[in-house]
Amino acid sequence: MKVTIYTDGAARGNPDGPGGFGTVLEYVDSKGNLHTKELSEGYRKTTNNRMELLAALRGLQALNRPCEVDLYSDSKYLVDAFRQGWLDSWVRNNWVKSDKKPVKNKELWQQLLKAAEQHQVTFHWVKGHDGHRQNERCDDLATSAADGEELLEDNGGEL
Repeated sequence: MKVTIYTDGAARGNPDGPGGFGTVLEYVDSKGNLHTKELSEGYRKTTNNRMELLAALRGLQALNRPCEVDLYSDSKYLVDAFRQGWLDSWVRNNWVKSDKKPVKNKELWQQLLKAAEQHQVTFHWVKGHDGHRQNERCDDLATSAADGEELLEDNGGEL
């Protein structure tokens, strides 16, 4: 099955303010019908990068069998980590970057890497706020989640 995932994250007052992510999954079934699923969550205190990673992670975790996935994000950090080989380097170097600093959000990167390994994922970058319909929808979901009243605690560690 081929699935397209669009993601976006947003944080207000980064890192002390609330944040949220939005994810849209699309696939066409065997009868040619388009299916769309939207996911979002809001957190009390977080960062843009954590929300970008969570958006991609939750999208991949929503798939209940191996799929061919095109994942679109406006986060160059997320996309380049996979496309430019940064993630492989971080793993080889025990989660330390080339500047000798530890990789932030290690636990999310580890979960995302594990989730991506379950599928055949191609990461694509889209320019944010450039009129891309699904990127704009993800941004709406992310900001609504960040501004919502039922915010979660982000207990993932380093922001």
